[in-house]
Amino acid sequence: MTTTPNDRARKVIWVGFVANLILTLIKLLAGILARSSAMVADAVHSVSDFATDLVVIGSLSVASRPKDHNHKYGHGKVETLATAFVGGVLILVGLGLLYSGSVKIYSVYQGNILQQPGMGALYAAIGSIIVKEILFRYTIKVGNETNSQAVIANAWHHRSDAYSSFGTLLGISGAIFLGQKWVILDPLAAILVSFFIFRIAIKITRDTLLELIETSLSKEHEEEIIELASGVDGVHDPHELKTRKIGNHIAIDIHIKVDNELNIEEAHNITIDLEKTLRKAYGEETHISIHTEPLVNKSKDKKHA
Repeated sequence: MTTTPNDRARKVIWVGFVANLILTLIKLLAGILARSSAMVADAVHSVSDFATDLVVIGSLSVASRPKDHNHKYGHGKVETLATAFVGGVLILVGLGLLYSGSVKIYSVYQGNILQQPGMGALYAAIGSIIVKEILFRYTIKVGNETNSQAVIANAWHHRSDAYSSFGTLLGISGAIFLGQKWVILDPLAAILVSFFIFRIAIKITRDTLLELIETSLSKEHEEEIIELASGVDGVHDPHELKTRKIGNHIAIDIHIKVDNELNIEEAHNITIDLEKTLRKAYGEETHISIHTEPLVNKSKDKKHA
């Protein structure tokens, strides 16, 4: 049985979902038994992973549906929306860490004493970092291989969890090995980690919003398309190029000129060759529209000179 890219993408998300469930239970139990408020907070933070995992799984199922009467360009934008959702969740996670860290620092400034955690919380933090880093590397690999924005965004969510757990580890280690006064390392690390998460979240959200407003592909990408078109036998002066992303696929709208002495069938064969060239470069699901013009057309030549 052949495994499709969409099947691989859904599998990696399900693996992450199960791992997140187990990790959350372990961190919650360790936080309670080891008297670590930081670990309990980290476990609560992990609950957000379930929401993003379910949204990504659902979006991949919808995005993989074939084109239909009402969606002639497919359902790829659903995955884009899911990616934007993950970016938004990451922003909220960053804000949560920034807020909780700031509150704890202010509490210490007011003379309050932060609770010293036990060793169980330390072991849970180390285990969480290791598991989350493995999940990140596995998920980002599959995301890049399947060209899935939602899976890539979810991979960075795993990495943000690793950052969060690292901050928790730093605070717990300081409290256990350096003494009570170093417990403040926990909220300080949380604030630092929040800025790393903001950076990732803003990039993910920005890229998806640009896609949703139909932003063209990069200048380099469009120059490559023009170069590919120019290399097809019989194609002259490719111009009026319009491009955009639709989920994991792209749409290309291009005008070309062909020798005006060709008959309709010969001109059509040239457009077929161009389509094959573009699909070979960008995938069989690429949306392509080609407008053909006669090579000898003074008004057009002046316009595109």
